[in-house]
Amino acid sequence: MSDTIEKVKCLIIGSGPAGYTAAIYAARANMNPVLYQGTQPGGQLTTTNEVENFPGYPEGVTGPEMMVQLQAQAQRFGTDVRDGWATKVDFSGAIHKVWINDTKEIHAETIIISTGASAKYLGLESEQHYLKLGGGVSACAVCDGFFYRNQEVVIVGAGDSACEEAHYLSKLCKKVTMLVRSDKFRASKIMAERVQKTENIVILMNTETDEVLGDGQVVTGVRAKNRTTGELTEIAATGFFVAIGHKPNTDIFADYITRDETGYIVNVPGSSKTNVPGVFVAGDAADHVYRQAITAAGTGCMAALDAERYIASKE
Repeated sequence: MSDTIEKVKCLIIGSGPAGYTAAIYAARANMNPVLYQGTQPGGQLTTTNEVENFPGYPEGVTGPEMMVQLQAQAQRFGTDVRDGWATKVDFSGAIHKVWINDTKEIHAETIIISTGASAKYLGLESEQHYLKLGGGVSACAVCDGFFYRNQEVVIVGAGDSACEEAHYLSKLCKKVTMLVRSDKFRASKIMAERVQKTENIVILMNTETDEVLGDGQVVTGVRAKNRTTGELTEIAATGFFVAIGHKPNTDIFADYITRDETGYIVNVPGSSKTNVPGVFVAGDAADHVYRQAITAAGTGCMAALDAERYIASKE
């Protein structure tokens, strides 16, 4: 065996609430976890300006600040937090092999996958500008809708998630304008009817986002384009929500780990176990329903406990 191969008891792939919580529990169980932060250290929460719905923060906290605190807590108990990301895995044998940055090879007794999922955005320069500033662009109504209570917002999307988020926003906001690119919803009939029957939701079909408007710091509106007539319309809004789906960051596991048709890892119900013994999953890499920091943290705890029990069963 090469000297460049490192053996670890517990390898955590990815940071964020799931990865850091798993690390806290694994470290306290003397599993000496090694955590690689991935391409976006801290995960999706690092793009969230204010977090007010995570228990224990009565005054709220910024997403980046929370991730710094979670990392510090994991390190306090001995987690080895490292820069880098997994680029290849081999789960075909009894030894779980992972390559970091295409160079470093690690053999792990247990692996916790907490690579999360990435929200899909339109890719407009103006959208990305206000997203990075935390100035009014969001991909999570449950996370950020509260900040726009009694205001007017725009949401883009046509599926069940978009309808669900539009309906959620309608209970907080004065007016919700929903932009649907085609002439029909992709959502189930019941979800589409729910938004169509909600008085303060205005639905514009065959309409796409031409530009997110703002004063350089915060969003002030959206310029929408009718795809049939080409007509441009400016819609006043303080918030712009994108609900066109998420992509789980699980592609490198595809040859070994069972995933559903959209790429989310399939766990054994009631546990964090995958189809590969000794490999566990936590957070949004397996969760396409809740996608909250608190639920991710909960599954991180589950994954560490499952990994600890797996090791105990082998001794």
